[in-house]
Amino acid sequence: MLLPMQLQLILVLALPSVYVLWLSFTESSYGATPEFVGWANYAAILSDPSFWRSLVNTLIVVNIVVYVEIILSIGVALLFQSIKRGRALLMAMILAPYAVSEVVAVLAWRFMLEPDIGILTGLFSAIGYVPNWAINPIEALVLVSMIGVWLHLPFSFLLIFAALIAIPADLTEAARVDGARPWQRFRLVILPLLMPAILIAIIFRYIFGFRIFSEVWLLTQGGPARTTEVMAVYLYKNAFRYNEFGMAAATGWLMVLGALLLASFYVYHVYRSGFRNEV
Repeated sequence: MLLPMQLQLILVLALPSVYVLWLSFTESSYGATPEFVGWANYAAILSDPSFWRSLVNTLIVVNIVVYVEIILSIGVALLFQSIKRGRALLMAMILAPYAVSEVVAVLAWRFMLEPDIGILTGLFSAIGYVPNWAINPIEALVLVSMIGVWLHLPFSFLLIFAALIAIPADLTEAARVDGARPWQRFRLVILPLLMPAILIAIIFRYIFGFRIFSEVWLLTQGGPARTTEVMAVYLYKNAFRYNEFGMAAATGWLMVLGALLLASFYVYHVYRSGFRNEV
């Protein structure tokens, strides 16, 4: 007999996933009966240059976001642990992005960096640099990455800070007494103990990062000429602009497989580095 939770998982996760998998093998659109086409959708996607560009853009943005976010989170966590005053203000500043709607946050950044009237654009222009992400794909992807880091820093910070304050003070004190300098204490004592938390943060941020959509859609909608598309935008356009639901479903499954592949790689290293001896 199925428990309520198992039944809920089947209804909201398993059945939709199976339906999308079946849809990925069909040619389907509004008002048309789905027609089975085998692997044709996957073949069409893998031969589409726009898909490969969106994949490369996704990997660029995700890698920038994940690693910049992790480095910043470690730095802020160490700063937060060392300061004695102003912690409440710093915590409020770090958690502020989670208190703002993602759509509002992206539109606020867009307004501040509008090429003609943006406040930040004016400041950059004053020092001789005129950003124009609206027509420059590299600047647009950098801006998307910056917004992604700002929006999701609280998640990685809280995870790493919790691991940092759990490290016994005796360990770092013993290293200090043995003559280890601050950098040596961080590299040889603190960082290895933080690695399980860092790898878990990387896993989740990679999985979440693969679904990045609102930042790109609200800033550029994948333009100009589809040069800033990421995979979620590619999927969205297939589904709701070109009405090719089979192609969109196949893209979704490719994204799932890519995220699972990356997650498996990191889970394997998490097991080897942190949890193997605890099992």
